[in-house]
Amino acid sequence: MVNPSLPGRLARVGMSGELPERADLPVIFDELDYQLACQVYLWALPLVSYAQWEQQHREVFGATDFDLVHYVSYADRLGLITANATTPYILNFIDLDATGPLVVEVPAGHTAGGFSDFWQREFGILGEMGPDGGRGGRHLILPPGHDTPKLDGDYYIHQATGTNVMFGFRTLDPDPERSRALVDQVRVRPLTGEAPPTRLISPQGRPWSGDQPRGLDYWIRLHDIYQREIVDERDRFYLAMLKQLGIEKGTPFEPDERLSAILRDGAAAGELMAQANSFAKRFPGAMYWPDRRWDLVLQLDHSNQRASGYDQLLERAAWFYEAVSFSSAMKSQTPGVGQAYLGAYTDADGEWLDGGESYTLRVPANPPAKLFWSVTVYDAWTRCLIDNEQQRGDRGSRDPELVMNEDGSVDVYFGPTPPDSGTTNWIQTIPGKHWFSYARFYGPLEPYFDRSWKLGDITRAARASSS
Repeated sequence: MVNPSLPGRLARVGMSGELPERADLPVIFDELDYQLACQVYLWALPLVSYAQWEQQHREVFGATDFDLVHYVSYADRLGLITANATTPYILNFIDLDATGPLVVEVPAGHTAGGFSDFWQREFGILGEMGPDGGRGGRHLILPPGHDTPKLDGDYYIHQATGTNVMFGFRTLDPDPERSRALVDQVRVRPLTGEAPPTRLISPQGRPWSGDQPRGLDYWIRLHDIYQREIVDERDRFYLAMLKQLGIEKGTPFEPDERLSAILRDGAAAGELMAQANSFAKRFPGAMYWPDRRWDLVLQLDHSNQRASGYDQLLERAAWFYEAVSFSSAMKSQTPGVGQAYLGAYTDADGEWLDGGESYTLRVPANPPAKLFWSVTVYDAWTRCLIDNEQQRGDRGSRDPELVMNEDGSVDVYFGPTPPDSGTTNWIQTIPGKHWFSYARFYGPLEPYFDRSWKLGDITRAARASSS
């Protein structure tokens, strides 16, 4: 007999007394493998995200281990998940198996940056929050298990926690000429041997995508990076799941028709879970103000992604589905230092933000940011900057055209067409596409931390009112 109390495809399983019919065992195993795929999808999000981005650097931009890709224009950043549209990005991906110990030389200046493994765990900081304190210097990255060699001079030493690493660097100086002068001084070279020139590569408007691939491509990317990365002890149960899904070290990925179908379904269902986990966060304290619709988007507590008594699997999946990279600067609790990020995924009434509707956001006077603040719009499907005709996705304090109200507040408008007030404070959205927004505070100040300053909700125009 069939057991109607069982969910999904298992409801089709016939029972022979207390055991399943042997003829229906394949249905049970299909469900088991499908559930493994869903969980592996969530677990692998940060790894696949960086692997995808690395692949784009290599194949689209032609970047080597010793180059830097410089994202400056809006078009440059359209493939970057939840990119900041205000400041440039300078970064690259490095295979320490190929390079050996690596030196990154950075100049003195108003900068931020660091190094992370492909699980997006930060293992080294540079710039104003790093050991150089913005004074610049030579940073040495040692591969996992590599002892510190004899050095000729002073280095800041960083022990990598993975074979593949990302080096990211950002200039915070608002002056474009000074900013570019800092970028031009960065050097990436091996510790020993001939140093190839560090090329600064521009995307030059070439289309690219850094969001995790869908369908079977997700698993192809995961299999590829798994062959080139060390294994953490904490992940061994997930590696058992990978084995069941046809992904093993030193073995080609050749899923048959049955497994391919399950993997496609698992990736699709896993992404639905990731969307809910990111855009409707269930974590305690996720809502930054109890009477507002703004979430504290970064729920990870530490760069090692560990909390007291458990590893932050779902917190990690939430952040790395909708964003890339983690640094201690993003979790700064020191007024005037680092960054703070809030996310809005719904309007004031709790409805998804609709690209065909018009909305208003009131930013009260005196936003608590020492350096600058911004509000940015992202496409909910790609989590990248909205690719609108306007070719602009943000408004903020560094916008010389920003119009302020008499009381010092700012009204930001979102919608497919500009408001009656004109285009100055308007961000264009796309009908038929949902979107979400980040509010960023660079150098967050005490009114942000004590929550005495409150950002308004994003309110549908027909019901707009002051917040």
